[in-house]
Amino acid sequence: MLKIYNSLTREKQTFTPIEPGKVRMYVCGMTVYDFCHLGHARVMVVFDMVARWYRASEYQVTYVRNITDIDDKIIKRANENGETIDVLTQRFIDAMDEDSAKLGIIRPDIEPRATQHIQGMLDMIAKLIEKGHAYQASNGDVFYKVRSFNDYGKLSGKSLDDLRAGERVEVDTFKQDPLDFVLWKSVKPNEPNWDSPWGKGRPGWHIECSVMSAEHLGAHFDIHGGGQDLQFPHHENEIAQSEAAHSCQMANYWMHNGFVRVDDEKMSKSLGNFFTIREVLKKYDAEVVRFFILRAHYRSPLNYSDKHLDDAKAALTRLYTALRNVDIQHTAIDWQQPQAKRFKEAMDDDFNTPEAMAVLFELAKDKSLEALTLMKQLGAVIGLLQRNPEDFLQGEGSITNQSLLAITQDAAGSVTGFGNQKISEMIVLRVEAKKSKNFAEADRIRKELADAGIILEDTPQGTTWRRA
Repeated sequence: MLKIYNSLTREKQTFTPIEPGKVRMYVCGMTVYDFCHLGHARVMVVFDMVARWYRASEYQVTYVRNITDIDDKIIKRANENGETIDVLTQRFIDAMDEDSAKLGIIRPDIEPRATQHIQGMLDMIAKLIEKGHAYQASNGDVFYKVRSFNDYGKLSGKSLDDLRAGERVEVDTFKQDPLDFVLWKSVKPNEPNWDSPWGKGRPGWHIECSVMSAEHLGAHFDIHGGGQDLQFPHHENEIAQSEAAHSCQMANYWMHNGFVRVDDEKMSKSLGNFFTIREVLKKYDAEVVRFFILRAHYRSPLNYSDKHLDDAKAALTRLYTALRNVDIQHTAIDWQQPQAKRFKEAMDDDFNTPEAMAVLFELAKDKSLEALTLMKQLGAVIGLLQRNPEDFLQGEGSITNQSLLAITQDAAGSVTGFGNQKISEMIVLRVEAKKSKNFAEADRIRKELADAGIILEDTPQGTTWRRA
């Protein structure tokens, strides 16, 4: 029985789908005004893993992850760049797709954009006003009346009496209550706008997800996910809007992945420890980054550091090394096999990927064809170990790896990089040196390659190599 830690009830619960055999899941996606960062990478990888596991468990999954393509930050950045919002957002949507593809992420089934759902937002806002949950202020903005919703705070555990204006609550003199939040923003100069019953304007952030989730999954669906930072106020406000409008529970299970930390400090631009996916991929293979993210439980903090990425690279290298020169048989997974059963039990226990990965390392130590075949099959379930081992070990398959660089020289003329062709040529020279019993030259070549991070491995079938 698959169990999920439900943020709404603050306990693990057995997953029971609304419709047998089907999973409807909505995840809050990116606001596309800049390149995706490590926090975005974690959300994308975690919920890709969740969708993959449900499919492996023979559920029919409908996975929706939205794109916010209208927002204060987007408008500001477009004005700064002197470009249209459409051009800005499409550029960063394309960049997001490139980054996610490198991380082995399967595209969600549906990727709705906020600007494509304006009419649905107008309809929901009108319904909230009609039911007494929203009002238009004197400045033209429409606000949600937080105190009209009795269950406000049930997700975050915050009570209305404890909330104070100032802490993540926008202070606005036009509000009836400092806790009220905006649903529709009246038109301002040099901003995109749409017609509405309340005058020209644009939607607030929170209303977007309430509308997109309902339009694509129904008013009541199985799982709502996102980063822990969205639990309050965004997800709390989504619940208030959706449940007040539809008079039913929004989602049965709420999943939140933990924060990303950098050297034990929360990642933030103000601390100068903010990294985009592209910056990280300049140093590390994309599968190493995916492995690093999945190696931690999705709800725990993820501490980014070069040391931890180096450890992840070494660990993934061990798994790929075990698969080297092995003729893997493509067969269905026997979930009654002891290690496969343990893997399944770990994944069914709130997607416990650290325990599931421990099974992979146990199989790697076994080294039998049966064990290594199962290791590759189980790796596939969470999006790992599907490349040719030689490609991974020799640094191929990523635009960031040294293998794609031609051999270069610094100002002093010394070698600073080795391409694959150069390495192959040096291995041939070393073989010839050994045949002629010039062992000093053979050792010199081995050392030169080792100093450049190229490890040679002599086997009965010949010499292979990998990057350290």
